[in-house]
Parts: sequence; structure tokens; C-alpha cells
Amino acid sequence: MKWSKYRAVKTEVDGILFDSKKEAKRYSELKLLEKAGEITQLELQPVFQCVVKEKKICSYRADFRYFDKKATGTMGQMGTMMVEDVKGFKTPVYRLKKKLVEALFPVKITEI
Repeated sequence: MKWSKYRAVKTEVDGILFDSKKEAKRYSELKLLEKAGEITQLELQPVFQCVVKEKKICSYRADFRYFDKKATGTMGQMGTMMVEDVKGFKTPVYRLKKKLVEALFPVKITEI
């Protein structure tokens, strides 16, 4: 077996190949929450284009984006957009991109 850079084992769930067992497990949990009606619009690998002064700096690809019906947003609204990234190891590049996305978009990235 060939190991990945951070020892993550690729895992398949519902015909989708995830980068790690941890990410596949979180996907299964989110699918159950969606089926129960607690979250909606589950999206895998959403991309955020980071543009500053009309210049593209980078792209950031999160693991999951969905709307949590129970969460209350910063403006007091229900059905808040949630962005999650399943992390085993936080690289300096990841940390920088996370800060940039949170500065440019009205989101808070939750690390699982």
C-alpha cells in the first residue's frame, strides 16, 4: 500500500473517493443530518476564489458546505451557511488561505 504524504488512507463512500477515512466519516454523518432534515444543500468540495483588488490571489477548496437549519448566523438569521474542512495536519498554506477566505467571504471555516 502506498501512503499519502500525511498518512491519510483514501476511502470510498457512496461512490465518492475521499482523501481520508476521517473525511469519509464526516460525509456519512452529514448525509444522515441531511436525511433527518437538520441540514440542507450539502455540497462537496466548494471552491472559493480569493480576489483582491481585481487580482486573483488563490483558490480555496473546502471539504463541505451546507446550511444548518438550527444554527444562528452573525445577523441572527436561521439556516446559516456552514463551511467545514477535515484536517489532520494544518499546513502554513492552509492557515493563510483560511484567514484569507474568512476575510473575503461572510463565512467561518470549521475544522473537523
